[in-house]
Formats: sequence, structure tokens, C-alpha cells
Amino acid sequence: MSSLETKTDQRAGAEIFNGGSTCKQKANEILSTMNLPKGLLPLDNMTEIGHNKTTGYIWIKINKNVQHRFKAIGRNVSYDPEVTAFVENRRMRSLTGIKSKELLLWVTISEIFINDQDKTKITFANPTGLSRTFPVTAFEEEDK
Repeated sequence: MSSLETKTDQRAGAEIFNGGSTCKQKANEILSTMNLPKGLLPLDNMTEIGHNKTTGYIWIKINKNVQHRFKAIGRNVSYDPEVTAFVENRRMRSLTGIKSKELLLWVTISEIFINDQDKTKITFANPTGLSRTFPVTAFEEEDK
């Protein structure tokens, strides 16, 4: 089965929202429900967000690549025009469309989770199994 077929299957039966402020509000609602910090998706220019509550699949569409600097940890993160993931309590897995800059390289982020034993730490993992852990507070919504 191709990834396009998988995406289509996951999108069947999903709630879909359009428009910047509506999408931002829905993204914050999903992150809050899943006990994840609202600042993980600092995307004010979303054009579409979809959420399949049965499978946990979400997707976010934006007009173009967005780069954001998380000042509290000094890291740049790049968001592709489409970001997808499966969300569950304190976890986003099978992520696509998010990369973090490590030294001179952009590294794909495939999973984000908050550890059950220490809820003050959030971990970002890449497909090779390497990961970095940061304080959850670094990913709360930033004041503009």
C-alpha cells in the first residue's frame, strides 16, 4: 500500500477545518487534549487541519515552509507545507514534515513524547533512534 493510499484512508471520516484562526484554535485544542504543549506547532498561517479521532491521525497544511526558532532552547525547526502525525496522550508518532537543525544539518523528527516518569521533560526522536530531551516549558506558546 502506498503512503498516498494510507493518507487517504486515514483522512476518511476526519474532521477538517480551514482558515488561519480556526486551524490555530483546533491545533491548540488537539495538543491540549493530548497533554502536549501548545507551542509545538507555532504555525499561524495554517490553511487546513484535519483530525481523525478514531485513529489519532492529524494533518496540517500551510502555504509554504516555515522556520521557527525556539528561543528557550536555541533551536531552529522547519515545518514543511504538510505536517502529519498520529497523536495520543503525551505523544506524537510517525511524524512527517518537521525537521530540527543540529549543528549544520537538518534532522527529521519522527516522534515527540513526554515521559510518564518525568512530565517536565519532552523528547524528540529521529528515525535512527537518536533523541534529545528538553524542558516542556520551552514549548509553551511564546508571546509575540
